[in-house]
Amino acid sequence: MQILSTTEQAYQFVWQSRRNGQTVGLVPTMGALHEGHLSLAKTSVGQCDQTVATIFVNPTQFAPHEDLDQYPRTLDADLEGLRSVGVSAVFVPQSDVIYPPGFSTTVQPPDVARSLEGAFRPTHFQGVATIVLKLFHILPASHAFFGQKDYQQLCVIRAMVRDLNVPIEIVGCPTVRESDGLAMSSRNRYLDTDQRTRALRLSAALKEAEKAVLDGQRDPEAVERIMHATLLAGGPDDGVDSIDYATVVDAVTLQPIRQIQDQAVALVAAKVGSTRLIDNRLIDP
Repeated sequence: MQILSTTEQAYQFVWQSRRNGQTVGLVPTMGALHEGHLSLAKTSVGQCDQTVATIFVNPTQFAPHEDLDQYPRTLDADLEGLRSVGVSAVFVPQSDVIYPPGFSTTVQPPDVARSLEGAFRPTHFQGVATIVLKLFHILPASHAFFGQKDYQQLCVIRAMVRDLNVPIEIVGCPTVRESDGLAMSSRNRYLDTDQRTRALRLSAALKEAEKAVLDGQRDPEAVERIMHATLLAGGPDDGVDSIDYATVVDAVTLQPIRQIQDQAVALVAAKVGSTRLIDNRLIDP
């Protein structure tokens, strides 16, 4: 497995593979890898001739009050994990390689970025869109793999690729969960034992939302009330500490819906302790 540190090395690795007629899968990450990340790499290795992962904690998608400095960095373990699943190369740039002195260009994210995370983290998707488009240029792969756990991010990237005619296929991969249902996240390591138990309220709320729809409930507001009740059940000792949103919206546009008639998506963002967690579930009526 090659370690690439400059944009020139990264471009040449991918371009040479493409010139040889090979497909190249790109797996962008911020490191602190868990089985969810490695499942993306495994899928790419299975579908593409070469797979390149990236490890870069992108500062532009963090607001000043967020956890950039505390974000876990586990480079040695990350590289070993990627090597174990057959990744061909890993691009590990320094920040000034991605954002050199004088850098001032950003990507305005598409409309699907405005609600949900976009409302609570107004600069987040501008940072995401900018770094992802830069990586698509530095590493001109044929495919890019993203997890559905960050559902809105996946929608944003798909819309950006469509709107800007980026010649890459975006592959969404299912959320990987712990055996008890908790969605795998690098931020889970911030949770103590009690918080880890209370974090299960997110997946429980999504299950209850799906059950309500399968039982015939078509009013999204009614389903949202069920989600809120599940998240907060038992009070502060058992439920989450706060809810940013728990909503059911159109699965493509992420816009509110009056009735659940076609595929919808239930999304949750909540805090357990000081840790903000997100999760989602696609719902077919």
